[in-house]
Amino acid sequence: MGELTAQNAHAVGAELAAVLPNDGIMCYRKSHLLRLNLYIFFLVFFSAATGYDGSLMNGLQSLEQWKLFMGSPKGAWLGFINAASLLGGCTVYPLITWICAQYGRKMGVAFGYFWLLLGAGVQAGATNPIMFTFGRLLVGGASSCFDVCAPCLITEIAYPTHRGVLTAYYNTAYYVGSLIAAWTTFSTRDYGSSWAWRLPSLLQVCVPVAAFTAFLAKYHAGGDENAPLVAFELEEIEVTQRLERESKETTTYLGMMKTSGYRHRLFITISLGIAAQWNGVGVVSYYLPLVLETAGITSVTKQTLINGCLAIWNVIIGVGAASMVDRLGRRFLFLSSCIGMLISYILITGLAGSFASTGDEATGFSLVAMLFLHYGSYDIAFTPLIISYPSEIWPFALRARGLAVVNMSTQLAAFFNIFVNPIAFESIHWKYYIVFVVLLVVLLATCYFFYPETRGHSLEEMARIFDKDTAVFLHTGAIIDALPGDPDISDD
Repeated sequence: MGELTAQNAHAVGAELAAVLPNDGIMCYRKSHLLRLNLYIFFLVFFSAATGYDGSLMNGLQSLEQWKLFMGSPKGAWLGFINAASLLGGCTVYPLITWICAQYGRKMGVAFGYFWLLLGAGVQAGATNPIMFTFGRLLVGGASSCFDVCAPCLITEIAYPTHRGVLTAYYNTAYYVGSLIAAWTTFSTRDYGSSWAWRLPSLLQVCVPVAAFTAFLAKYHAGGDENAPLVAFELEEIEVTQRLERESKETTTYLGMMKTSGYRHRLFITISLGIAAQWNGVGVVSYYLPLVLETAGITSVTKQTLINGCLAIWNVIIGVGAASMVDRLGRRFLFLSSCIGMLISYILITGLAGSFASTGDEATGFSLVAMLFLHYGSYDIAFTPLIISYPSEIWPFALRARGLAVVNMSTQLAAFFNIFVNPIAFESIHWKYYIVFVVLLVVLLATCYFFYPETRGHSLEEMARIFDKDTAVFLHTGAIIDALPGDPDISDD
């Protein structure tokens, strides 16, 4: 009934692989899958809105026109301007998870785009620093809507063997937005008016694109409602939802702490969000000019050029890592990323200290090279998995809330980080890097002991990993037994 390959079994497990179509036609030659993946491609680019905002602030801080308008902000005030979008995002989460559950994922995305239009307009048309900061607060709300609703939709409509990779691609689009913003500010740096910063602020409304809906029978089986794959997926969904009702699971935030399996998921979700910011990358994300100044690079052209090149580098590494999530596994990527970031940050700390003592130009440029290494290590896991990993470990009823929690923990950690970073840089300069070396050691231990491998399981099978003896879940072969016929799920 289906062709069981090692690659498919690694991606979705033996049971689901057994009912995949065995028609000998490659997926890229099936029009229904091409249409589905095109719609998911559009959905992925909602992440670019968040990336645009992060890189935009890096670029604006290098522009004299923006500094003049904002009164050359420093310290706590600069931290608050950068953190305003995160503060705005945190306030939206309770509302957007309700909209997502009550009216659907698409309505949540549309709600987010409305706030993006409003926020970008206020930011670009600002007449004073307070108005500019308020616009950033509105833009942050839009990003939260996108980052909760769009990944849910991607996870739930993706073709089974494509789900892991396509969901991982979502957050890599962060750097597509970052790339656009970086080179936009580089292009406007020599404008003689405030349009040097107003134009990049306005263009962020063009980054997200419209998304479309898909249906299982139409886009997973080419319209064949009787296909074994459709029967398997529908049966799996129905049985899983019945088990959830029988175990009296709820869709409230308190329900996320009901069982040990849910508490494990919640620990991963919160720790992953915090780790995504407290690994040192947040220093570079919002304060690249300050970091480059510690390396002796003060030219506006050089700073904006490095910002643009970092964006290109991040896109390349992020897309490459997302493509390997089913081949290498989530756990391998997490551990490799943590080890790489730890090594690079130790080197960054040493080089920054050496440059502070000697002022050697070669040492300063070596520090920039280590920044690329650190970002590359970060992109191996935290770019593709910070959204896709929580998306797949939470059941349908709590998936939107799980994504809200990971994004909220990320933004709260970033809010603290962004607010503290400029103050710490002014006080202890390069010695501040030592803090992140310690945090990276803690992060590595957390990933090693608490982050399980989820490759080879469908969304409905995640309870086998997390719940085990504490909750009712689907035993191996339960769905196959419920279907007519006798699909072969052996490894032959």
